[in-house]
Amino acid sequence: MRTVLYILQKEFIQIFRDKSILPIIFLIPFIQLVVLSYTATFEIKNVRFILVDHDHSSESRKLADKFSGSAFFTEVGKTDSYRQAIQAIQKDKADQIIIIEPDFEKNLVNEKRAKIQVVTNAINGSAASLMNAYALSLISDFNKEIMVKQFPMHFKEMPIKLNSSFWYNPELNYVTYMVPGILVLLVTIIGMFLSSMNIVKEKEKGTNEQLNVTPIRKLEFIAGKLIPFWIIAMIDLLIGLLLARFWFGIMIIGNPFLLLFVAGIYLVLVLGLGLFISTLTNTMQQAMFISWFFLVIFILMSGLFTPIESMPMWAQKLDAINPLAYFIKINRMIMLKGSGFVDIQKDFLILTAYAVGMIIFSTMRYRKTT
Repeated sequence: MRTVLYILQKEFIQIFRDKSILPIIFLIPFIQLVVLSYTATFEIKNVRFILVDHDHSSESRKLADKFSGSAFFTEVGKTDSYRQAIQAIQKDKADQIIIIEPDFEKNLVNEKRAKIQVVTNAINGSAASLMNAYALSLISDFNKEIMVKQFPMHFKEMPIKLNSSFWYNPELNYVTYMVPGILVLLVTIIGMFLSSMNIVKEKEKGTNEQLNVTPIRKLEFIAGKLIPFWIIAMIDLLIGLLLARFWFGIMIIGNPFLLLFVAGIYLVLVLGLGLFISTLTNTMQQAMFISWFFLVIFILMSGLFTPIESMPMWAQKLDAINPLAYFIKINRMIMLKGSGFVDIQKDFLILTAYAVGMIIFSTMRYRKTT
């Protein structure tokens, strides 16, 4: 035990002696948390549209005002030429075109029906579906207003009333959904990068050979190397949770001690993976590239940005070995839903088994003697 404490003391002295690594550990992650939480969003709040009004009637102006008055739409131009509107989309100056047919008002009055065309830039399929849904919703509201106006007695009291209730995120704030996931991502990056490069750093400097000839046992050496970064990552997580509470206004609905306990197990897994990478590499550059290789796959398949249920079936099955996906799910459940241990029990047991297996495998893979 005393040997481990000496190694811990040495590691902390080395960490705090390196002035360049301190901002990476304690400052940059929280700048990234603030920036990414506001920018990494799939919400569409500024749909640029061009109005092609072939009618120029009072009803067509009401429909145009419906779009202009929406918080999700911004009118960037009006034209009578469909070709000009298409050119605006091609030049990325507009996202949608709202086309109102000639005799729009006349057809509404006489034939009780009229046509509107919506053209959407669908390069980004998910964004296009949202923009299209917003537009159809506004047109549906406009259509309802016309029905009420033409048949006031029939719609004097609507037979069905809808009251929506949104659980766990009542304001539908995308930041509330993203912050727990991005916090997990940043803690993972810190733990994996630092642990994977630490032992490799000893190899590059040649001090690893000096340690190998000492009577320090392998488990003592590994524990002394990994525990400091476990402590640092846990401190970063605590600061991130405080930032989530006081900067973003996100309260932890569930038990914070349960969250920290699961986080501690998860960080053991991350550090074990970093240790495994260090056994495969001889330089810090190699360690960084391999760590980044794993992280890119884990991040893109974690459900942080894209729902796992939307992935192909083979990808969903492959995601069973993605530790990031488990902890993001658990973190969101505890922070936003207030889930207890029973609710996360299955994922927690998988994560624990994964952590124990990774530490054992990485320790066996590491050779004290060269």
